[in-house]
Amino acid sequence: MSSKPEPKDVHQLNGTGPTASPCPSDGPGREPLAGTSEFLGPDGAGVEVVVIESRANAKGVREEDALLENGSQSNESDDVSTDRGPAPPSPLKETSFSIGLQVLFPFLLAGFGTVAAGMVLDIVQHWEVFQKVTEVFILVPALLGLKGNLEMTLASRLSTAANIGHMDTPKELWRLITGNMALIQVQATVVGFLASIAAVVFGWIPDGHFSIPHAFLLCASSVATAFIASLVLGMIMIGVIIGSLKIGINPDNVATPIAASLGDLITLALLSGISWGLYLEQDVWQYIYPLVCAFFVALLPVWVVLARRSPATREVLCSGWEPVIIAMAISSVGGLILDKTVSDPNFAGMAVFTPVINGVGGNLVAVQASRISTFLHMNGMPGENSGQAPRRCPSPCTTFFSPDVNSRSARVLFLLVAPGHLVFLYTISCMQGGHTTLTLIFIVFYMTAALLQVLILLYIADWMVHWMWGRGLDPDNFSIPYLTALGDLLGTGLLALSFHVLWLIGDRDTDVGD
Repeated sequence: MSSKPEPKDVHQLNGTGPTASPCPSDGPGREPLAGTSEFLGPDGAGVEVVVIESRANAKGVREEDALLENGSQSNESDDVSTDRGPAPPSPLKETSFSIGLQVLFPFLLAGFGTVAAGMVLDIVQHWEVFQKVTEVFILVPALLGLKGNLEMTLASRLSTAANIGHMDTPKELWRLITGNMALIQVQATVVGFLASIAAVVFGWIPDGHFSIPHAFLLCASSVATAFIASLVLGMIMIGVIIGSLKIGINPDNVATPIAASLGDLITLALLSGISWGLYLEQDVWQYIYPLVCAFFVALLPVWVVLARRSPATREVLCSGWEPVIIAMAISSVGGLILDKTVSDPNFAGMAVFTPVINGVGGNLVAVQASRISTFLHMNGMPGENSGQAPRRCPSPCTTFFSPDVNSRSARVLFLLVAPGHLVFLYTISCMQGGHTTLTLIFIVFYMTAALLQVLILLYIADWMVHWMWGRGLDPDNFSIPYLTALGDLLGTGLLALSFHVLWLIGDRDTDVGD
């Protein structure tokens, strides 16, 4: 008889059954039981440690962390099996307060940017180039919307990539930056050219008048403005997203509003300055205008080559044209409404408010679309998880009053509309912009238009993002152009309707004209 107990006796002393042999389902990183024998002790805790380690390895958690956290694990961890791969990133757990706190500052910054853009438009509408070439007004929503379509789509793509870990290494970061910057330069040049054609067509249809010098002026101004604005704003966006990651802020909450904070102002200032400078050279337009257009078109092959090097941007380069072109057409309709409204001296004051209401609505719906898209990306790829992407239209109660995080963010964003616009209206009034007295009835009509615009946009975003996801389309590339363009159309249309109603009911105290 040996003095050493048999292995069976050891297990009996420890109060356990026979040790299970390693099963085939263990992952490649699973250590054999013998590797954990040093944890065996006389108190019988050894086998429990092995079980904990198995579960911890399945989650990718270190052994020591698993031991410390075992007491606080929820029952959900018991369902994890060792034959599953690493769990996907869990959706960000944010409260309404944290969402509002992160969105508030970028929202106000973006709003003040749109106020500055409105003040610029209020001034430049009296310039000779805007008076003689009125089609420039049609370019305003189209180019401001193009800025939103490209920069906000860029911000949404990069925010999603950052949240799911595709920007963790310098190599991945550099590939994403170069590919996306080249992509938006291609899109800006092409869509800027198409926007000028739309402006010429929409200007020609009502009057039946067509001017070749004016057409070349619009083309050169539009392409140059779109190219330069996209280059500057794209660099700002990349810096914002990298900075957000370093300080621990969700890029989805700050990137898209900051994209618009200087975007409207920069784009409108560039359009005004470039169109005015080209207008002064109209005596030699045969040489200057075509040369400007040819210069930016000649750079297209360079940007195409750079964009095709990244797999993600290569796909958008081939399939991402439909949303930005259709969005440009929708925004141009809003530009036509703006052109016909501000051309009437009775409604010249509308110019200062148009970038504000359009910008605020577009910024808020872009934040919501980006957040929903990130939530879906954390649960799979486009076309997967059909339960997460219903094809039918959701009810308004589901969009705004359900307990999930996207509904919570929709409520927070909608509640920002009224106080934000009141601040912006007060700022415009203090700067004496718009030739408009802010009476109570004017504020009521304006706020009704703004609230209705954002309410409609948030509901459409909830349906559109899930619908596109269910059809295998990436919402980061396809939803935001449509949503921002609809924001331009709704904002301009509802604002023009409010001004007309105020004029018809005889609220002369608003002084909507000069």
